[in-house]
Amino acid sequence: MRAVVQRVSQASVHVDGEICGAIGPGLLVLLGVGKNDAEQDAALLADKIANLRIFEDTQGLMNLSLLEVQGEILVVSQFTLFGDCRKGRRPSYSTAAPPAEAAHLYEQFIREIRTKKITVATGKFQAMMDVTLVNNGPVTLLLDTEKQF
Repeated sequence: MRAVVQRVSQASVHVDGEICGAIGPGLLVLLGVGKNDAEQDAALLADKIANLRIFEDTQGLMNLSLLEVQGEILVVSQFTLFGDCRKGRRPSYSTAAPPAEAAHLYEQFIREIRTKKITVATGKFQAMMDVTLVNNGPVTLLLDTEKQF
């Protein structure tokens, strides 16, 4: 699984012009599922994201996690995170999971986050979405369960 994690002051996702999910301070997670991913990847990534120390403490140092600041999370599926642009000009998505498998692991990731008592908002799987955010910091991190980066 791959995730682009952005610390935000606020974020929302719209489908067909209507708000599908919105959060205040917390994290926007763009989540991609690869064809070799499994439920343990969802659990590992959810735990990693919930506990990342990327929020500022009273001294202005990034020492606090989403759990500690009681932030919210907006999870948006994004298969294009598995787009391979190394050859040619058209990305290849051959390493992205098929939709049914990706949907299952996307939902598993959300369930894992919710077990941590974090408020979760979501986009709509396989929908065309408009995502808006106010990146706080800016803080943006790339995570990959296969440790590709």
